[in-house]
Amino acid sequence: MPSSAVISLSDVTIKREGRTILNSINWSVFSGERWVVLGPNGSGKTTLCRVAGLYLHPSQGNIDVMGQRLGRTDVRLLRSKIGFTSQALADMMRPSLSALDIVMTGRHAALTPWWHTYSDSDRKQASELLQRFKCAHLSNAKYATLSAGERQRVMLARALMSEPPLLILDEPTAGLDLTGREQFVSLLAQIAKNETLQSAILVTHHVDEIPPGFTHILLLSNGAPVAQGPIQKTLTPELLSECFGISLQLEHRDNRWAAWSSG
Repeated sequence: MPSSAVISLSDVTIKREGRTILNSINWSVFSGERWVVLGPNGSGKTTLCRVAGLYLHPSQGNIDVMGQRLGRTDVRLLRSKIGFTSQALADMMRPSLSALDIVMTGRHAALTPWWHTYSDSDRKQASELLQRFKCAHLSNAKYATLSAGERQRVMLARALMSEPPLLILDEPTAGLDLTGREQFVSLLAQIAKNETLQSAILVTHHVDEIPPGFTHILLLSNGAPVAQGPIQKTLTPELLSECFGISLQLEHRDNRWAAWSSG
C-alpha cells in the first residue's frame, strides 16, 4: 500500500448552529482505491463529500489532499485536480450555458467560462467527453433544456475535463429513472477501470447503485463511521442493518448488490 494517501481526513468534525454533522472522522483513500460512502439521509454523506472536495472547511481536524493541507495551499489550484460533481454544484451552473461550455469549465473548476482562456484542444476534449457519454448531440444545447439524465452525464463529463487524479461524485444517480440509473452505473463501472484515475469516491444511499469495480466502503450514520474497509469484508447484513437502523438482508450477485428488509 502506498505510504501517502490521495486524501486523508484526521479527526475532522463539522458543527453548525450547535449541531454536530460530522464527528471526528478519520479516513484515508489511497491510490487505486474506489470508495463508496453509504448511509441514510442525514448521515453526513454530502457534508463529507464537500469537505473532501475542499468546498467546506472543518470546525476541527485536518484535511490533506494529494500531499497538500487545506488552509496551507491555494485551494483553487488544488480543486482543479479534483473531479467533483453534486446536485448543489449542478444547480449553480448557468442555465444559458451550452453543454460544451459547462464541460469546459471543469478545466479550472470554474462556474463560468468567461474568466479563463480555453484552447481548441480544450474544446476538442470537451466534445470528446460529451461523445463518450453519448451527449455529443447536446453540445450546443442550453443547460436549462437538458433532462435530469442529460445533466448528470454532462456534469460527469465536466468532472473528468481536467483528467483529475481524484474523482468525487455525490449521489450522481439522484432523480434518474431505472433506465437512466442503470446506464449511469454502467458508466461509473467503466470509469472505475481507468488506470489514470488514482482514486474515486461515490456517495449514495442505495446499495444497488454501487458499480462493479468499487473496492472499499465507508458506512456512515449520524455523522460517524459505522465501519470502513474493503467492500467484500465490510458490507455485511449486520453492519448495513446497524448503519440504516433496520434489519436488512443483503445479496451480492453478478457483481451487483441488493438489500431488502428482513422484518
